[in-house]
Amino acid sequence: MNQLQLSGIHHLTAVSANIRENKRFYTEDLGMRLIKRTVNQDDLSAYHLFYADKVGTAGSDLTFFDWPVQPERRGNHSVTRTALRVKDEGNLAYWLKRFEALGVRHGEIVERDGRQYLDFEDHEGQRLSLVTDGGAGEAGVPWEGSPVPAEHQLRGLGPITMTVPNLRNTDLVLQKVMNMRPVREYPDPTSSGHSVQVYEMGEGGPHAELHVAVRPDLAPAYAGAGGVHHVAFRTPNDEQYHAWNEHLRHFGLQTSGEIDRYYFRSLYFREPNGVLFEIATDGPGFAVDEDLATIGEKVILPPKFESQREQILAGLKPID
Repeated sequence: MNQLQLSGIHHLTAVSANIRENKRFYTEDLGMRLIKRTVNQDDLSAYHLFYADKVGTAGSDLTFFDWPVQPERRGNHSVTRTALRVKDEGNLAYWLKRFEALGVRHGEIVERDGRQYLDFEDHEGQRLSLVTDGGAGEAGVPWEGSPVPAEHQLRGLGPITMTVPNLRNTDLVLQKVMNMRPVREYPDPTSSGHSVQVYEMGEGGPHAELHVAVRPDLAPAYAGAGGVHHVAFRTPNDEQYHAWNEHLRHFGLQTSGEIDRYYFRSLYFREPNGVLFEIATDGPGFAVDEDLATIGEKVILPPKFESQREQILAGLKPID
């Protein structure tokens, strides 16, 4: 078997207990497009909202499950920060002014790991950052319906940071199983004396990095609103997706098995410190069952759930 290579971050899925405000924040404050309004395929009582660029390019989407849960208790064994890419410091300056005008909780523009960052949070404490990519990596397709001018719109997902108490077993899975490359480390900005190890996928770059902070001093996180459910990595097609399934089995990892999410194929497993990973195909994409002009405006169900539409819609709350 040829060595399999993931090409970058596919999507990041988090949890919201206030899905109406969640939709407002990500579409109005961040200017992302609600590219798919559907339900959690494992819990039909909950929305699953996908925010992305104009066309839902793989690697551009943040997604949220709608669950009425308590806020996350922060700690290790979890994904702790999600970066979104912009081109340069001029874009960061725009966003800093925008956050100040909108009352979004944010830090200052700082240099970290050789790039410029602007950390911020949504209304539930979801930890996010804007990071400059210098034009590297695939850029999202600007959406003319966004309140953010095209030149300042988000270009896609950047590095995802997870926090673990011990690196050893996680490092073994990232390198030996997932074929990621450790490329550098930098001081942990949240705690002096600790470091963050950077792993690279595919051709590398900020859209294809996983950052692993090592924090043995932290208690385990407790999942909840404002926290992350899982991070998904990109594989280009069904052939490689099937190969990943066999590859993970070969290493004795317990997985979900192959799952068809209709918009992409999924394969889930937990790394040794308990963070939930997904390997997802780039296609077929979100436009397979909607016109791009009106995509995201109404609840769409994969065909296998269409017979339950009336019952499912009755259980969902209005979000517009």
